[in-house]
Amino acid sequence: MTKTLLLDCGSGGRASQRLINELFLEQFDNPILRTLDDAAKLELSGPIAMSTDGYTVTPLFFPGGNIGTLAVHGTVNDVSMLGARPRYLTCGFILEEGLDLDLLRKVVESMAEAARSAGVLIVSGDTKVVPRGACDKLFITTAGVGEILADPSPSGSGARPGDAILVSGAVGDHGLAVLGQRDSLSFLQGVESDSAALNKMVERLMLEVGDIHVLRDPTRGGLATTLNEIAGQSGVVCSIEEASIPIHDAVRSGCDVLGLDPLYLANEGKMLCFVPEAKAQAALDVLRSEPQGHEAARIGTVLEAVAPSRPGQVVLQTPIGGRRLLSMLEGDQLPRIC
Repeated sequence: MTKTLLLDCGSGGRASQRLINELFLEQFDNPILRTLDDAAKLELSGPIAMSTDGYTVTPLFFPGGNIGTLAVHGTVNDVSMLGARPRYLTCGFILEEGLDLDLLRKVVESMAEAARSAGVLIVSGDTKVVPRGACDKLFITTAGVGEILADPSPSGSGARPGDAILVSGAVGDHGLAVLGQRDSLSFLQGVESDSAALNKMVERLMLEVGDIHVLRDPTRGGLATTLNEIAGQSGVVCSIEEASIPIHDAVRSGCDVLGLDPLYLANEGKMLCFVPEAKAQAALDVLRSEPQGHEAARIGTVLEAVAPSRPGQVVLQTPIGGRRLLSMLEGDQLPRIC
């Protein structure tokens, strides 16, 4: 193979076959993918969860991960949020002519390792090579399917008054890590992305605790936006204690310098969990026993809606006894970070 990607690699001919066999198949190899049929034959039973997402992060590599690990973790986590056990992924690559193939190999290698660590198989995929300038080096789309473990499964419309609101760890790391790398901000060098697969943690919650009402990963728009989405879907008020929200000191100080709110920054390895009050401590114990959940905390409680005309609100209780509404922003604070 050449050192840089040529348009011929997307032609469907020998150059395409070399790219597939010497890079993608070499890293993603498994019996299902190895058949190289037009579709993958899967073994699933019962209700399934399915999700798809596209990844266009700039830069491609950042502290704590890269676009490949993000593409695996993001879709694995989305499937998991329905209380499912992710089993299979597909991946589609949009590649820019002239892309350094050593860089692409590093992305694919880390993507394969992330899939193995999460216990999922990449069973089907596609590559397209586009002319220079038609995309920003590399875009990835992944789709995932998994078996739902409980009935009813967690849902954004499942929050109930009295539920405890838990978060699995500190928020804002991913968004600030990508910003720091992209803009070469030296004072953010200690901030790393939290990108990680949450499926094993979710499976333990479903099997050991049960009766999980809501699971959501607060990606783009961060914790505040995701809480607003849940409050709106469920027609409730989420009452949040600001002092209880875990935020790393480096993230807090970096946000102070940049004028950003960490509650609106993207996360890629954290989740919100809504459970009945009686299950709150058991759920926290499970979260804190997992590597990604050792900083898990209870951050609030679900309340009845204030009025039928205002069913979905997020109220933040400040450390000095004040209250303010956490609204949903019009746009993302940091575009193109996931």
